[in-house]
Amino acid sequence: MTAPAAALSVPTTTDDAIYVAPPWKLMWWRFRKHRMAVISAVVLFVLYAAALLAEIVAPYDPFAFDSRYTYAPPQPVHLFDAAGQFQGPFTYEFKKFRDPETFELVFTEDTSKAHPIRLFVAGEPYKMWGVIRADLHLFGVTDIDKNGTMFLLGTDDKGRDLLSRLIFGTRVSLSVSLIGTALSLALGVLLGGISGYFGGWIDNLVQRTIELFQSIPTLPLWMGLAAAIPLNWDPLTVYLLITVLLSLLSWTTMAREVRGRFLSMREEDFVLAAKLLGAGDMRIILRHMVPSFMSHIIAITTVKIPELILNETALSFIGLGLRPPVISWGVLLHDAQKVSTIALAPWMLLPAAVLVVTIVAFNFVGDGLRDAADPYVR
Repeated sequence: MTAPAAALSVPTTTDDAIYVAPPWKLMWWRFRKHRMAVISAVVLFVLYAAALLAEIVAPYDPFAFDSRYTYAPPQPVHLFDAAGQFQGPFTYEFKKFRDPETFELVFTEDTSKAHPIRLFVAGEPYKMWGVIRADLHLFGVTDIDKNGTMFLLGTDDKGRDLLSRLIFGTRVSLSVSLIGTALSLALGVLLGGISGYFGGWIDNLVQRTIELFQSIPTLPLWMGLAAAIPLNWDPLTVYLLITVLLSLLSWTTMAREVRGRFLSMREEDFVLAAKLLGAGDMRIILRHMVPSFMSHIIAITTVKIPELILNETALSFIGLGLRPPVISWGVLLHDAQKVSTIALAPWMLLPAAVLVVTIVAFNFVGDGLRDAADPYVR
């Protein structure tokens, strides 16, 4: 007796499931085999979630300062009190004195005054994304009005919480790189595809334009722009200007890569078939040729994002990129470049550790995506 047709179509083994699985599922199966790529993807998800919800995640206003806690060290979180009894997470109140020999400010813990740390506490009011008024924070001390503090990463030279500033800096640095990469990708794929597909004078024009952009010395350009930008410009305007300039200076590599692939593919059978069926040139470029080497585009994109993060950080670090009151990783590191600051407050270099973790995570995710984008390759 023969089995029903519906029963015959159901895969019975893992190999059968692979043969009938859609491409997106094959890509996921291959990506999750790369353990470091999965872990890195989780790290990036946490970073982008914190950037998106910075007002809620940050325990303090990044611009709020308190001269009593200038260069306060990272504040320990305790679970047990002085008697050894479990109390849940809490911090002891900071008290400071000046060392009579070195004249250095020394912070110590007052074990008689504990301040509990709780989730979803009411704190300093803010405007979520500049629109929604609220005062709910993901975590914090419950008695701010009683000198309760929670400086998990310490404070800067003005007594501002470094963790809160780092979270808001994550929003700026990651958004600059993401928007800049999107603009660079669009320009590179479009102009590189047109150059390689049409050839002739169009190819010559695009290539000479690329050579012109690549011949511009970037450091003198940034020095000139830094001197030309008025100090009274709105921070948002400067932010948009830096983002656009970073994308305009980084699209050329993508365009050269795309052009080379198009030159080798424009005589392929599937391109000729699309032309015979009446497809337009832009449809052939965007719907047929670009998806055929998507893995290569993904690989370049995952390299471009950390590259733009490093560019923005480096420019802001030397004072040529974003400037206060904008907060970015480069701006935070710019505040920590003094030798005296490193000696007295080494926790000011913590944004560099976050930067390194982010760059490594992007590289691992790019490696996993590059392999997963070609699920049929063994």
